[in-house]
Amino acid sequence: MSKVVRIGGASGFWGDSAVGAPQLVRSGQIDYLVFDYLAELTMSLLAGARLKKPELGYATDFVTVAMKQVLREVVDKGIRVVSNAGGVNPQGCADALAALAAEQGVSLKIAVVTGDDLMPQLPSLREAQPPVRELQSGAPLPEKLVSANAYMGALPVKAALDAGAQVVITGRCVDSAVTLGVLMHEFGWTPEQHDLLAAGSLAGHIIECGAQGTGGLHTDWDRVPDWAHIGYPIVECEADGSFTVTLTGISARYTDGNGRTVDCLVETCYVITMAAHGVADRSQDTFTPIAFRGGTAPPPAPDRTARPLGPSSRPGRARSAPPARPGTDRDGLSSPRGSP
Repeated sequence: MSKVVRIGGASGFWGDSAVGAPQLVRSGQIDYLVFDYLAELTMSLLAGARLKKPELGYATDFVTVAMKQVLREVVDKGIRVVSNAGGVNPQGCADALAALAAEQGVSLKIAVVTGDDLMPQLPSLREAQPPVRELQSGAPLPEKLVSANAYMGALPVKAALDAGAQVVITGRCVDSAVTLGVLMHEFGWTPEQHDLLAAGSLAGHIIECGAQGTGGLHTDWDRVPDWAHIGYPIVECEADGSFTVTLTGISARYTDGNGRTVDCLVETCYVITMAAHGVADRSQDTFTPIAFRGGTAPPPAPDRTARPLGPSSRPGRARSAPPARPGTDRDGLSSPRGSP
C-alpha cells in the first residue's frame, strides 16, 4: 500500500474560527496541522502592532487560542505543525509558543524560518538599476516603510522538518508553501520536479483558506445546519502528486431553500480544480471525498531570483470596508431570514 500523508488546514486568515484546530486534531485523521494567517493587509496590521510593542508582530491567536487548545494532544499524537503565524516577528511567535509549552509542561522542538525581512536591504533596493517600484503603478517605494517582506517558499519548511522540528513557524511564507513544504519533506520531492510541486501547491491552495475551501464562502450560509461548526479540510496525499480532499466527520451537505441537495466540498473543489487545469475524478460513489490526479506544470521563468515584495507604510490615512457575505439571498443577508 502506498504511503499517504494527511494534512489538515486549520486556519484561513488571522481571526478565523477557533474550532478548526481541535476539530482536526481530535478527528484522528491527520499527520500534520497547517495554518495560514497572512495577507498583505494582515502584514500591515502586524507591523503596526510591533511598532506599539516590539515583542508583538505575529498572529497571537495561533499561540493563545489554537495551540493553547491542542498543544498537548498534538505532541502526544505525534502531529507536526507548520504555520506562517510569525508575521513580521516569527521569533517572537516562537518565544511565546515556547513559553506556553513550558507552562503546560510539554517538551517541544520549534524551528523558526527567517530571511523574509527586507528592511535592512531597502537602501540597495532603492538604488538598484532598475530600482524596485510598485508593480502596477510604477511608483517608487514610499519613503517611510514599517515593513518589507519577501515571500518565502517551501524549501525552508522542508529543511526545518528534515531537521526534526515538531512545530515550524515562518514569517511571510507563500500560503500554499506550508503544505508543499510538508510534502517535499515526506516524499523527497526536489525543486526540479515541477509536476509534483504543482500538485502539492494545488493541495495547499485548496486547504490554505480553511473552511472557505469546504463551502464556507459558497453556500446559502444561513440555511446550513450548525454552520458555525463547519468541517475543516484535510488533504490525503500520495508520492505521485495525487491527493484526495476530505473532511472530518462533519457533513458538508445541506438542503437549500428549493429542496436541492448541495455538497459544499464538491461544488467548491470543482471550481478550484477547473481553474487550476487539474482533473477531478467524478467516479466515486459518493460526492465526498474528491480525488485529484494528473496535471502538468511548465518550468519556472528563467529569472528564478525574482520574488514578490510586500511593503507596508504609514501614510496617516484611515480606511474602512464593508464585510461581504456571499449567498443567493442578498436582501436577507443583513437581517435574520423572514424579517424586514
